[in-house]
Amino acid sequence: MKVLITDAEYPDLHALEVPPLQEAGFTVAIAQCRSEQDVIVAGQDAHALITQYAPITRHVLEALPQIRLVSRYGVGVDTVDLQAAQELGVWVANVPDYGVEEVASHALAMILALLRHLPWLDADVRRGIWQYQSSGPLHRLSTRTLGVVGLGRIGRQLATFAQPLFGSIIGYDPYLPVAAWPDFVQHEDDLPALLARSHVVSLHLPLLAETRNLVDEDFLSHMPVGSYLVNVSRGGLIDLAALQGALDSGHLAGAALDVLPQEPPPPELPILQHPRLLLSPHAAWYSEQAGLELRRKAALNVINWAQEGRPLYVVVQGRST
Repeated sequence: MKVLITDAEYPDLHALEVPPLQEAGFTVAIAQCRSEQDVIVAGQDAHALITQYAPITRHVLEALPQIRLVSRYGVGVDTVDLQAAQELGVWVANVPDYGVEEVASHALAMILALLRHLPWLDADVRRGIWQYQSSGPLHRLSTRTLGVVGLGRIGRQLATFAQPLFGSIIGYDPYLPVAAWPDFVQHEDDLPALLARSHVVSLHLPLLAETRNLVDEDFLSHMPVGSYLVNVSRGGLIDLAALQGALDSGHLAGAALDVLPQEPPPPELPILQHPRLLLSPHAAWYSEQAGLELRRKAALNVINWAQEGRPLYVVVQGRST
């Protein structure tokens, strides 16, 4: 059988992914697909795909009926048409647990930077302003409430990291069973109520039809004046125009984004220049250790499927034959 690595930003695929796949009996091809047609051309005789950003659409899957598995580098699978995969009997797998510590710690770092005004104090010092109150009043963390929207692996890890620091932590997740709810996180089953109670809100959600542009004018209107928003999940969760409006008006005191709807963003995107916005380049997942684990497990999904009949981490269950 043959596996196609449709695209990857890693320079040494032959050193890490290729050897175990070859040992498992696969022929491995490597491409840098950017479009549906690129995938179709490169994947003509492949039985499995390992993919990063390439679009795996219904058109691709119908044009390549021999594809039986799509394994994605990462947690999110919004580049794959899951409904088409299910209808066509194609397995879809991801790697949901490779960067939990990294993403949660990155979110916490952003939260602390906002609450302690580090970006703005730094900018003031560089402008020659040496005044501890130059960025406005600061508040003790033990008087602040952290709202966590989405309590999957990463949201729960963030809550664990933050628990010793904050006065209270409240969470919203309509899909998390009660038995899995952390005992130190207050359960809030109404999202607007969570927003209204939180000094800072951190998003930990997948990008789905129902979550796209979740953070709109209405969402932001429920947050207290002077509160903060952090997103290390998916850029499409936020309507950037609504966020910019909330920052411009001062309704939000600041925001931190590791992800944007378009990556990399166009340089002329107005919000990039906003002085109350802290940015990082989709780096929350990254450590040397997480990168190696991600790549190893993306390949193991394929190997396990070939040897055991199913990938390690199933998102969509495919046909058994």
